[in-house]
Amino acid sequence: MSPEFSDKTKKKLEEIISRYSRKEAAILPVLHLTQKEFGCISVEEEKLVAELLDIKPIQVREVATFYTMLNQMPVGKYYIQVCSNLSCSLLGAESLIDYLTEKIGIKPGETTQDNKFTLSTVECLGACEMAPCMMINFDYHGNLDKKKIDKILEGLK
Repeated sequence: MSPEFSDKTKKKLEEIISRYSRKEAAILPVLHLTQKEFGCISVEEEKLVAELLDIKPIQVREVATFYTMLNQMPVGKYYIQVCSNLSCSLLGAESLIDYLTEKIGIKPGETTQDNKFTLSTVECLGACEMAPCMMINFDYHGNLDKKKIDKILEGLK
């Protein structure tokens, strides 16, 4: 069974698409709204968005897989993304990833059994000035060390 947008979301989508002279130009806000509605952008949602915007599903896939804020699979309540780029790596990101793996019991790319946490590494969070850093959902946390990570995780419970 293919997914279908709720009536409320359909109205929002129409409003968003109406702002653009070409439907396909609305792809990013449409994908954000789609993810909010369904929790991720799977192959089924890609087809739905393609149909809505009158484009090919591969065009949706190209965008959906480029941006790390768009998830191809459902993520936990707390989606932890740790930067693994040069600045963060030089300041200890790898050991912090290992620490998080031990602390929450999953490896990057996995979700805890209770769907509380998903852990992933990302190429860059665009916050080199606070390296090493991570993002939990849409909140940035920087200048990390093990003690700071413990305090952040305690605040999520």
